[in-house]
Amino acid sequence: MQLNQVTVPTMDYASSIAFYRALGLALIVDSPPNYARFQCPARPDQGPPATFSISARDHMSTSSDHPVCYFETQDMDQIVEHMRGLGYDILKEPADYSWRWREADIIDPSGNVIRLYWAGEDRRFPPWRVKQG
Repeated sequence: MQLNQVTVPTMDYASSIAFYRALGLALIVDSPPNYARFQCPARPDQGPPATFSISARDHMSTSSDHPVCYFETQDMDQIVEHMRGLGYDILKEPADYSWRWREADIIDPSGNVIRLYWAGEDRRFPPWRVKQG
């Protein structure tokens, strides 16, 4: 399992886009006014670069106004069952979505949303990726 995506809520889409671009992140998905995904600068000594997203507060796919941490794993169904067996709350059962990701949400002991997902190359290279250059 690898942490490689965090989504934070935004109240001002355009200002958030400008801020994260100024920080050096590359805009790779742009769906105003609800959602944008950025890619962190690549480093040759690491694996694929992490991604970071903004989502309009009323567009967040949970009831949370807080960041959502994404852990990528191919073993999502087994992990969800394991966590359920230990008594942890499952907010969203594993399911496939139109944006080509499989996702499940678990609530940590402090109430934070932890999203398990599998997207493969669609995380960084979805068909609707912003054209570079």
